[in-house]
Amino acid sequence: MTNRYVYGVVTTDDALEFETDAVAGGETVYPIQHRRLAALVSDVETTEPERTDEDARRHDEVLREIMEADGGRTVVPMRFGMVFESDRALKNVLRGGRPAFKRAMRDVEGAVELGLKVVRDEDARVERESIVDRLGDELEPIADESVENGLFSDRLVTNRSYLVPREERDAFDRAVADLEESHDDLQFRYTGPFAPYSFVDIQIGAE
Repeated sequence: MTNRYVYGVVTTDDALEFETDAVAGGETVYPIQHRRLAALVSDVETTEPERTDEDARRHDEVLREIMEADGGRTVVPMRFGMVFESDRALKNVLRGGRPAFKRAMRDVEGAVELGLKVVRDEDARVERESIVDRLGDELEPIADESVENGLFSDRLVTNRSYLVPREERDAFDRAVADLEESHDDLQFRYTGPFAPYSFVDIQIGAE
């Protein structure tokens, strides 16, 4: 018996099926629909897939394929490892979580997540507050929203995720590049686009 591994939830208008290198050896991503919502899934043999680096990468790459298909789709991403034993169980979650899914889709519609870590050189002395303020002045007006992530190193000046509208992506890229050019003693680690994990807070239980 195969189970349904869930990548994310879209509207039925954005539902799609495609062949890809999916998690745990899956080859096709396809929709399970309930009313106006569709969970995009692939088949897996286990209910507890092991989180390997390869499958974590596959999970993110499938979400990126969904986001970028046909000019862009809005997807509410699920964390790695969300598996359901039956279509019925998954549809029950779509039904029960419908208000939360619809709200999350409105929050992230037409946007992607971009990450920026700014790291000072080992011997550099910098004024963290002034750098953070400048980044805020330059980047916050372009983004819809941002969240601060943990500072896991004393060299880390800031670690932030931004929710950026697709049409503002080029402007955001340029702003980051301009900031990097003006700070020789800082390393800018700019990543993405990602599905908007940091801006979605939906807790569901797999069955």
